Amino acid sequence: MTQPLKPFGYFEPTTIEEAAQILSKYGTKAKVLAGGIDLVARMRRRLIQPQYVVSILNIPGLDYIQSDEAGLRFGALTAIRSIEFSPIIERDYAVLHEAASQIASVQVKTMGTAVGNLCVATPASDIASALYALAARLRITGSASEKIIPIEDFFVGVNKSVLEPGEIVTEVILPSPTLQTGGAFFKLVRTAADIAKVNVAVSLTVTDNRCGEARIALGSVAPTVIRATHAEEALKGSTLEPKVVEQAAQLAAQEAKPIADLRSTVEYRRGMVRVLVRRAVEKALTRARA
Repeated sequence: MTQPLKPFGYFEPTTIEEAAQILSKYGTKAKVLAGGIDLVARMRRRLIQPQYVVSILNIPGLDYIQSDEAGLRFGALTAIRSIEFSPIIERDYAVLHEAASQIASVQVKTMGTAVGNLCVATPASDIASALYALAARLRITGSASEKIIPIEDFFVGVNKSVLEPGEIVTEVILPSPTLQTGGAFFKLVRTAADIAKVNVAVSLTVTDNRCGEARIALGSVAPTVIRATHAEEALKGSTLEPKVVEQAAQLAAQEAKPIADLRSTVEYRRGMVRVLVRRAVEKALTRARA
């Protein structure tokens, strides 16, 4: 049930530095507004009641998708819809394209930003799982410093990240794809508009008909998105025969730590991790060999 929003202070800075200073000043009393998909909904349900909201919508230069020989970068105000329709992302980062495409609501994709989706820090994030598989790094800008961290170091728990007061994720950085690399994304939902019961993102590199590198990300099966590292190791150096793929899928299921809730059971989630990892590895392999 939604309710009228409680009064709050509202800021519209025009630079990252100004935004970071405001956020640093008010600390946990302040929240960042970009697309507002999660923030406004949670404020209406009184799940959070910030005293201050800091909009970054008037800060120029944060809405872009750029690629060069080093890879691809997109900014804090880049909409999920922009990612879905980017020909560069569809061609070179298929797993991210598929993750964005499988978010059902056009309104959410048009208003919501990919970085905002990450900062919610939900373990069910389709975008986060895809970026795990792609070895993404995040640029974090504060009032007095800037740092770049691997996405795996960003999440620390359900709805919790490493962001400190005054820090903003300003950019996502993806490495340039290597030759014979393929990716795939799958998720299981109750209805098209629901969040994932399980999601799986895979990226594989094939060298001389053997798997050189493998990254397998699992969502909705732990307090954060996780890497199935034992499953990855089972694939590396292999020719990816069906029995090896099935072994990796079983290992991934064992690495999952799902909970039971209204949307699914522990046993079903773990079983579907095995199924979806197998399907994703097979699809990624086909793409890598194409």
